[in-house]
Amino acid sequence: MINVSHLTKKYGRFKANDNLSFRVKEGETAVLAGPNGAGKSTAIKCIAGLLRFEGEIEICGYNNKTADAKRILGYIPEIPAPFELLTVWEHMEFIARAYRLEKWEERAEELIKRMELDDKRNKFGKELSKGMQQKISICCALLIEPKAVLFDEPFVGLDPHAIKELKAMLSEMKKSGTAVIISTHMLESVEELWDKVFIMMNGRIEAERERKMVEESGENLEELFFGITEKRGKVD
Repeated sequence: MINVSHLTKKYGRFKANDNLSFRVKEGETAVLAGPNGAGKSTAIKCIAGLLRFEGEIEICGYNNKTADAKRILGYIPEIPAPFELLTVWEHMEFIARAYRLEKWEERAEELIKRMELDDKRNKFGKELSKGMQQKISICCALLIEPKAVLFDEPFVGLDPHAIKELKAMLSEMKKSGTAVIISTHMLESVEELWDKVFIMMNGRIEAERERKMVEESGENLEELFFGITEKRGKVD
């Protein structure tokens, strides 16, 4: 479970995140939707513990800044940042050692094959395209079998096969009880995945919808999204 309470992130006088509060339960996939500049990536980075902020964030009951929270949290950034001089396989080994994983090789092999990196296992991070680097980020984050995962624009740069596999992985995570947050400005990319959507604008959550609510009311989520996001924010 991911519990965000009164999250505020300031850059000087500017509030990139303004008093955000929401919860993602076990097995739920939540989407932070909004245009570039809405504050989505800032929120994701705060939840991941990469930025200082005001408020409280818990991952499965642990403060997000603690080692206990970090052991069970996966994070896939919008811009991949692999180690330039580690091979694809060495990235897997590095994560396994850092998290003290046991019997991790079989899962690493499975992830590498599903992301079509098997023939690139001996390539250095710096030798790979951005799409391939994004695949490494996904493999590294999911190797630890996290109980909560953060995806920041995960489909950007991925080829069709990788998108299909990632969506399948997201469905598997839902069934296993993993709490997932996906940040995106393209609602259509997560149309079949989401359980709840938080539409952000100017650092605030302007609307919250659950799938059941939308299906029962017949509300057009796309119209709601564009109705809210006609204005553009400043920082993402």
